[in-house]
Amino acid sequence: MDVLIWLIPISLFLGAVGLVAFVWSLRANQYDDPDGNSQRILSDQWDNHPQP
Repeated sequence: MDVLIWLIPISLFLGAVGLVAFVWSLRANQYDDPDGNSQRILSDQWDNHPQP
């Protein structure tokens, strides 16, 4: 039972780190254009920005 004193705060800390990383990725617009990156590699139609 003594190990729970260490495991609970460590698990809460790791959960908080994951949450901060997720919020950071949302604010950095990581999910705005998921198809554009794959299309830009394969096609000349996509330059720097996706066409409307």
